[in-house]
Amino acid sequence: MNIGARHRRLPLVLRWRGLDEVPADWGRCVLTIGVFDGVHRGHAQLISRAVAAARTRGIPSVLMTFDPHPMEVVRPGSHPAQLTTLARRAELAEELGIDVFCVMPFTAEFMKLTPERYAHEILVERLHVAEVVVGENFTFGKKAAGNVDLLRQIGDRFGFAVDGVTLLAEHAVTFSSTYIRSCVDAGDMAAATEALGRPHRVEGVVVHGDGRGRQLGYPTANVAPPMYAAIPADGVYAAWFTVLGHGVDLGTVTSGERYMAAVSVGTNPTFSGRTRTVEAFVLDREADLYGQHVAVDLVERLRGMEKFDSVDDLIVAMGKDAERARAILAASEDVR
Repeated sequence: MNIGARHRRLPLVLRWRGLDEVPADWGRCVLTIGVFDGVHRGHAQLISRAVAAARTRGIPSVLMTFDPHPMEVVRPGSHPAQLTTLARRAELAEELGIDVFCVMPFTAEFMKLTPERYAHEILVERLHVAEVVVGENFTFGKKAAGNVDLLRQIGDRFGFAVDGVTLLAEHAVTFSSTYIRSCVDAGDMAAATEALGRPHRVEGVVVHGDGRGRQLGYPTANVAPPMYAAIPADGVYAAWFTVLGHGVDLGTVTSGERYMAAVSVGTNPTFSGRTRTVEAFVLDREADLYGQHVAVDLVERLRGMEKFDSVDDLIVAMGKDAERARAILAASEDVR
């Protein structure tokens, strides 16, 4: 690969699955490490700092994340709700200028690496780090025994720098994935948006529902999110709706373009529903969306989930929801 000091970026963004995909002639790099679920504003600060350090040194920047979530291996069954898919995480990191997105399989064997072995075998021997950029609360190695101070000591021994970055906070709130999950769980999309730097996104494939929305005059796309996806509290939301991909026309919806939507999350209590669903009514559009991979970016909660006395009352409420969603989204055109 022969990356010289005059090179600021790799010609193409690379995605590696494990260290076996590191090129044999790989040179030095600047590395940032973390789960990065959500790629929120605090994560963006870390990633941007790594990118800037790499450009100053004239070497590539690498982001290393993990799959599955480490908690699922450390304590099976404790996987937290997921704010972003791996693919979305990669897209967001690449938008911030990262050169390489590396996914490390988090296995029982990986979990048992001592901090010293972790640093020597992965950071030094395989990635040849010149600098590591992490949050000040970063831990690594078996039983999370390694911290930033230990990493600095190891760096002094093996010739790499360590930048421990103060966590980003505003209004006495430290931005973290845990905090954002709590906002989403409560349906507080404004707080989630502030911490993320963009609306919280739920992705999924459109599947067949019971067709009741179409019967009521409000046909909805029934979105089936992936396992562990962070789904907001039951209620109705104003959201942006996008068919992922580019330039394919599906009725009056084109993939890659975003459209106003009113989104219902819950069990449809008016009809004694039991299954929790995410249903998006795309405003002023008609399309056959079955089988499409879509994204719903949730901007604001309009109301909680309610059980109505009659179908007519529900239809009236749905009409009001659509109008409120339209007004809110028109006023937030610059929010993405």
